[in-house]
Amino acid sequence: MAETDKRNQNTVQNIGQEFRDDAGIAEVLRRYQRVAVIGASTDTNKPAHYVPQYIAEQGYEVFGVTPRAKGEMMFGRKAVGELLELQNQNIDIVNVFRRSDKVGVHLDEMLELAPKLVWLQLGIRNDDVAKALLDAGIDVIQDRCMLADHRRLIAS
Repeated sequence: MAETDKRNQNTVQNIGQEFRDDAGIAEVLRRYQRVAVIGASTDTNKPAHYVPQYIAEQGYEVFGVTPRAKGEMMFGRKAVGELLELQNQNIDIVNVFRRSDKVGVHLDEMLELAPKLVWLQLGIRNDDVAKALLDAGIDVIQDRCMLADHRRLIAS
């Protein structure tokens, strides 16, 4: 019996979880503090700027990931051009501001970085990418605004 148990333990995969409920999302926002933002913008009028700026103002460590602004200061840190430049930063959340059909372009980088969670912003959903992340043990949130959820669940 013990031999069978050992075999079963070795074949158990770490499957990620897709968070959809307020309790799970609130726990993510409380627990994880280091956020990489793919598609971050320097344009203060765009959600890809003011959402991560808000998150940074709440005490999170936010890293902009955008080739256009590589080396520029964003959210209190120098932006990087590619996600994998943050491999030594122990990123908890990869927050994505890219069109749904462009999210897959970053899948290999996200899998290699292996954050605890990938958060696709409001209006962004890619079930194929989500499945690949979940299968790799990376949690996922899709089609939710981090700013709105933080204000509603944490800051209120």
